[in-house]
Amino acid sequence: MKIVVLDGYTENPGDISWAPLEALGEVTVYDRTSYEESPLIAKRIGDAEIVVVNKTPVSRETMVQCPNLKAIAVLATGYNVIDCEYAKSRGIPVMNVPVYGTDNVSQFAVSLLMEVCSHIGHHNESVHAGEWANNPDWCYWHYPMIEVSGKTAGIIGLGRIGVNTAKILNAMNVHVIAYDSYPSEAGKQVAEYVELDELLAKSDFIFLHCPLFPSTRGIINKENIAKMKDGVIIINNSRGPLIVEQDLYEALESGKVAAAAVDVVSTEPIKPDNVLLKAKNCIITPHISWATKEARERIMQTTAENIQSVIDGAPRNVVNQ
Repeated sequence: MKIVVLDGYTENPGDISWAPLEALGEVTVYDRTSYEESPLIAKRIGDAEIVVVNKTPVSRETMVQCPNLKAIAVLATGYNVIDCEYAKSRGIPVMNVPVYGTDNVSQFAVSLLMEVCSHIGHHNESVHAGEWANNPDWCYWHYPMIEVSGKTAGIIGLGRIGVNTAKILNAMNVHVIAYDSYPSEAGKQVAEYVELDELLAKSDFIFLHCPLFPSTRGIINKENIAKMKDGVIIINNSRGPLIVEQDLYEALESGKVAAAAVDVVSTEPIKPDNVLLKAKNCIITPHISWATKEARERIMQTTAENIQSVIDGAPRNVVNQ
């Protein structure tokens, strides 16, 4: 079994092992392959039977040039970089890793809120720059410090990650309300379900934990921002296109939105002209909510199990059935 990994570096920059995949066949790992459609993608797949990708696209055109291809394994949950319909027509299963980082993403979401409320990173840098040593007062702060206890957090999308985030917020004495098209018993244990407009009107903090669907694309837009409290804080470590970035920029500049913290943007890697780069009070991190070593080891193991299932003739975690 020939296995080709097209963009393995973000999954494994050297701190974990490819051994789970190597036990299944002859493995070739490329650290990086273009995130844009190119002839190089098909050339690198060559006569391999399994291709493993993270964000490198596998299009119809690529698959046409790779007649030996039997399965595509994605080192992630999202699979929008694959032409799943064409793969299905060829009998090529596309397999993802549906669960691996619930705790990590929730941890990161609340960490983003804490950074907005306490500005720990900024003040650490100012101390190392000598500002405290040269300050006439025994302490100082450059931003208003915000206490989260007693506030209301609205979570848009109360699936596994949303429920986990709600649990953390509950422990911090934050009242949690949520909007989700499919309320669950687990959700009811940690949050109060409300309609979207009520969530927008009542929340001091808004967390985006919903998938990117046509119904959620651009859900944070000028119209919905107008329904929010003045001074709301928005946290997004789900999908960048959930936010209309120009509308968020304008709301940050006006102060309608007090601050935002995002781990995802509309186009990744971020473009130099992304409007959020010049927005006031906007923290941006490079899509790393998922990237703990523990989570990446789980991705590796699940991907190996997915490939083994193909070898066994019963593919699992197939998203294009």
